[in-house]
Amino acid sequence: MTGVNPWRALAVLCLANFLILLDTTIVNTAAPDIMAGIDAGIDEILWVLNGYLLAFASLLIVFGRLGDLVGPRRVFVAGLVVFTAASVLCGLAADPALLIAARVLQGVGAAALTPQALTLISSIFPAERRGAAFGIFTAVAGVASVSGPTLGGLLITEFGWQSVFYMNVPFGIVGVVLALRLVPELRSGRRPRFDGVGVALATVALLCLVYGLVEGERHHWGVISGVISIPAILTVAVLLGVAFVLWERRQREPLVPLELFRNRNYSVATGITLITSFSMYGLLLVFVIETQTLLGMSPLMSGVTALPWTIALSAVAPVGGRLADRVGGRLPLTVGLVLYAVGVLGVAFIPDSTSGFGTYVAPMLLTGVGMGLALAPATTEAMRGVLPPLAGAASGVLNTARQTGAALGAAVIGAVLQNRLVSALREEAQALAERLPESVRPRFLSSFEEAAAHGLRLGSGQQGGITVPPDLPPDQQTLFTDLTREAFGSAFITAARPALIVAAAALVVGAFLATRLTRHPTSAATPSPTPAEP
Repeated sequence: MTGVNPWRALAVLCLANFLILLDTTIVNTAAPDIMAGIDAGIDEILWVLNGYLLAFASLLIVFGRLGDLVGPRRVFVAGLVVFTAASVLCGLAADPALLIAARVLQGVGAAALTPQALTLISSIFPAERRGAAFGIFTAVAGVASVSGPTLGGLLITEFGWQSVFYMNVPFGIVGVVLALRLVPELRSGRRPRFDGVGVALATVALLCLVYGLVEGERHHWGVISGVISIPAILTVAVLLGVAFVLWERRQREPLVPLELFRNRNYSVATGITLITSFSMYGLLLVFVIETQTLLGMSPLMSGVTALPWTIALSAVAPVGGRLADRVGGRLPLTVGLVLYAVGVLGVAFIPDSTSGFGTYVAPMLLTGVGMGLALAPATTEAMRGVLPPLAGAASGVLNTARQTGAALGAAVIGAVLQNRLVSALREEAQALAERLPESVRPRFLSSFEEAAAHGLRLGSGQQGGITVPPDLPPDQQTLFTDLTREAFGSAFITAARPALIVAAAALVVGAFLATRLTRHPTSAATPSPTPAEP
């Protein structure tokens, strides 16, 4: 395109992409402080995390099609405006409901701008430079995803949890101004049909699925109200998912071209992408609560403890990409996912209630190396055999799988953690109550039951939200507090292990899937996306 400096436009696109991907992980680091600051339980904090991811995942394909209709720059700028405004609302939120609503709005903005970036890069860069542009864009995305714990820890320690949201505001405003000046307006020569029925089916199916998983433990996997129950909601999610597939098969211009999944490598790599994201976000949830609540680390120290993971991933990711080009994706993916699983198991079984930074170095390094070997080859193998007319849709589905995996990882692993923690706390409380005077034991046990019934509080300095009765003598209050800490510490370690085993098991499944990839000649090239018409 004449009159356009594509590299300046790329810088604007990378800035926006960095912000939205950073927000998928940075809030995990803030979770304990948010819980303490607005009196939120673990089920509510899961919705703070998942509200963003759910809106992001379910609307990516929708906004990709909307960009074709009205122009990608318009939708990109609108998405960045919504994301920035929602960030202000997140920082101002004084209760869990308002924060969840603002996070959902953030996810809508993120979903609007993400697919436009890929379309714009395809259009403004000539074919011979497009690969380098996508490489830079992907590298920035990788740095954003792994910077959350460390950058979040620094911001929270110095400025409070609201700063992880307010940080987006100046960069978002600058991004909007620069996008209007430096990013060209494009028009597509065709106007695709907008599949409203498909949008509704996919969005409601995902909403029911994640709601059922997040709220299941709080409602004991039974009745919520009247005929509404967790099993009923999950059944509706499955039925709507099936209805979506059947509907899409009948459409001339489906939201998800099902022919993509006839390509074995695309199907396998998309599944692996979902799995790696599932495990990463589940691991982050457990890690942040463990280091800050159980071990008493500050948010900054928690972020520093995750730094070996960040450094290893950043260093190894380019190697994984080069290996995929030279030997294909099967070997680096299989090895990477196995190392990733071993690292997760290390986080599950090595730490105890007295651990510090050094305990996490080896498992975090393994996790980072494994992720670095797996991320780029998964994308390469997914897109290698996709024909240019389907490249945009294929990218949208791949991004949707990534964000859906993140939402499911936090929901499923959070549900396992909460279930096992409630059970383990009861067992620990029963065992430790014998050390209290007989008159205090019923109150000790009932405090654990009450905390479990109202949603465990896991904010910084909180031991499950269990409070010490103020009318006890000082010596009994001290003993009550010490035993509460001991019970929570042992119970959390016990509960974290099965939760992280779920994450590791998913990665083992991913490694098996990687062995099913079809070999390609090392000289095979990934088809370039078809540029949009100006």
